[in-house]
Amino acid sequence: MKKDNIALIGMMGSGKTTIAEELHRVLTDYILVDIDSEIEKGSGRKISEIFLKFGEARFRELEREKIKKFSALKHQIIALGGGAFEDEANRSRLLENCTVIYLKASPGEIYKRIKQETHRPLLVKNFSVERIAKISNDRAGNYEKADFTIDTDNKTPYDVVKEILGVING
Repeated sequence: MKKDNIALIGMMGSGKTTIAEELHRVLTDYILVDIDSEIEKGSGRKISEIFLKFGEARFRELEREKIKKFSALKHQIIALGGGAFEDEANRSRLLENCTVIYLKASPGEIYKRIKQETHRPLLVKNFSVERIAKISNDRAGNYEKADFTIDTDNKTPYDVVKEILGVING
């Protein structure tokens, strides 16, 4: 059975939001959903503020609700936060309802892409290539459960979208 949705997972800075937007330009009959943006819209707060005021557990609860809602719909391109696929309920729901694509990027590449950004809650302290590598290694086992893995290092968003179209149209 062909799954109706496409979910993009991977580390912060792996290109999930950018690739989702580019993919949406091609798959115009799909609805673009960024889970972090949906959480911000629904709560009226920035992700960093939710982490600060209510903690990661509350953020993950909000994230789980949004993933449950959007993965149950049809023709969604869903960009997920870096830690969303760590949650077993999210993982099984996404794998059941979506073609899950792991956008893989090296720690060095991720560092280059996000070093100027200040809104990453898990990187506020000890921001380094080594810290990114540790988080990435901790999550690798779950990320690798995705239906497909696409390496994004040294590729344009267009190149990555072409690869995604290749795997989903298989």
